[in-house]
Amino acid sequence: MAGFVRHPRARGQRLGALLRRARGNRSMLATALDARVSPETLRKIETGRVATPAFSTIAAIAEVLGLSLDAVWAEISEPECGVSPHIVHSAREQLTS
Repeated sequence: MAGFVRHPRARGQRLGALLRRARGNRSMLATALDARVSPETLRKIETGRVATPAFSTIAAIAEVLGLSLDAVWAEISEPECGVSPHIVHSAREQLTS
């Protein structure tokens, strides 16, 4: 793809923010244990220190938080990477409902 530039750090920061919002008042420890990841791993992902976490890790955390992987992808993807603004808007609506 000509002109496509990846920004894993920015995407990792958006992922972390999404997970923190979705977790809400739920404890990090309970979330991590339910997702079968270490609390340290979840903390690093939420703070953006892990720019590209393993897919299985994100899938497990998303499941525990009730997020679809489509919603996660729509939220963390930059619109110029081919995600329509409508999809991003729909994902945000799903997160707030």
